[in-house]
Amino acid sequence: MPGARVRFIGEQAGPVRTDNGMLHVLAEAALEDVPHPEVIVVPGGVATRRLMHDERWLSWLREAHEHATWTTSVCTGSLLLAAAGILEGKRATSHWLELETLREYGAEPTGERVVFQGKVVTAAGVSSGIDMGLALVARLVNDDAARAVQLVIEYDPQPPFDAGSPEKAPQEMVDGIRMAVQARMEASRARAASAATS
Repeated sequence: MPGARVRFIGEQAGPVRTDNGMLHVLAEAALEDVPHPEVIVVPGGVATRRLMHDERWLSWLREAHEHATWTTSVCTGSLLLAAAGILEGKRATSHWLELETLREYGAEPTGERVVFQGKVVTAAGVSSGIDMGLALVARLVNDDAARAVQLVIEYDPQPPFDAGSPEKAPQEMVDGIRMAVQARMEASRARAASAATS
């Protein structure tokens, strides 16, 4: 987006390894160094659930949200917004595997790809973040700017399969993915519990 300055922030400045260990992302600043961003984009990922109980992150989100023009999330990033109380009473979306978790925090889950609720915007799974980004550019600048970004990134989806949502994918595939993710989460909790007692 023309004129935008993007800053990655984390618990502290410096390289942060992704959950799968395959990539480092550089956190340019610590949370407290950027108290009032104009636009907040909370990404999702495997570690989202762990951060849902991290008061440092939740407090930062609450405070930053008060001053932000837009507070947004992609995928399971909405779980952090929900845990911070930002989604209470609002319609919101997330990855399809986590929609019901939003309800536990007082949000109204919906399977829509992008949901605008006042200055809060949530996007569903990873690819819907592009849809949200374009819609946000249209609101921040104008429709032509959003169209230009869409053209520059050549966003013209033509998926080879029609299985991009649980409503379209074969039920056995949906069930298999649910079971695999559940097993991975249980294994992760067991590792964390084992590490805590060691």
